[in-house]
Amino acid sequence: MTGRERILATIEGRTPDHLAFMPITMMFAATFTGVKYGDYARDHSVLATAQAATAEAFDFDFVSAISDPAREASDFGAAIEWFDDQPPAIIERRALLTDKAILHRLQPVEPSRGERMSDRIAAVELLRERCGRDRLVEGWVEGPCAEAADLRGINTLMLDLFDDPPFVKDLFELALQNAIGFAIAQLRAGADIIGIGDAAASLIGPRPYYEQVWPYQMRLVQAIQAAGGRTRLHICGNTKRILDGMGKLGCEIVDLDFLAPLDSARAAMGEQQVLLGNLDPVKVLRNGSAGQVRAAITECHRQAGSRYIVSAGCEVVKDTPHENVRTLAEYARNAT
Repeated sequence: MTGRERILATIEGRTPDHLAFMPITMMFAATFTGVKYGDYARDHSVLATAQAATAEAFDFDFVSAISDPAREASDFGAAIEWFDDQPPAIIERRALLTDKAILHRLQPVEPSRGERMSDRIAAVELLRERCGRDRLVEGWVEGPCAEAADLRGINTLMLDLFDDPPFVKDLFELALQNAIGFAIAQLRAGADIIGIGDAAASLIGPRPYYEQVWPYQMRLVQAIQAAGGRTRLHICGNTKRILDGMGKLGCEIVDLDFLAPLDSARAAMGEQQVLLGNLDPVKVLRNGSAGQVRAAITECHRQAGSRYIVSAGCEVVKDTPHENVRTLAEYARNAT
């Protein structure tokens, strides 16, 4: 099987020849190929070249256009700080929606006209051209809670959830419609699957998650699937209290950070949900020995069962030992 075939078999309920391997690599890929991360995040050709080379060297089953969470916010007009060799950052003290009244002047961005959104679309096109025959191509969008936090400021949004639910509803609607348009544009460019990053959703309690965030996540997942795409949900942080809801979204892959145990996720989501993760990317993958990595991923697989994809719980750290990443690849090749 090719890597693409292997992942598709896994998510479609067929038996792959061995476990698939889908680690998130952004700064790791840039560092491995000797490019500055500022260039990786700005230039789709740099990103695609680094992704293709890293996937080939470490036997990944996919390539991804993910780079940073500031693309959509930047094209809305948010203030972004750029760095030479680390990801661009949203300047929260200058959040675009510091004045809530500005929300009603905003419209979803046409992806082809957004400078940074169109660059990701171009990355997807290039990855499809170079790698799409053998490896799954992944696009990426910010989830509704994460994008709202990028536009309003994460601390302020946390208060808004309780102080001004109608405003939050309108803000989530804007973020949702923007994400749908961006996801569909990436699917048309050749993405097989869309990653949904909604990190801010792990910072709120179960009640606001289920009442205010989950319905918008569900609509996003359904819209992507209706357009012929597949979804990979990634919520950084501790998601123990919302695992049931994450499972009920119907995503093809649920990607778990190391703080959410795989056995708890399996119990909450059932045997049919494909799980990915959740190896500690720093304590184990970066700082551990190859033997410790092998033991930890073996335990992840045991907890998750057969419908499992090998990966760290979040991004592979840029200075992770290459031997440790290859240990994950070796485990995937020899496990079913």
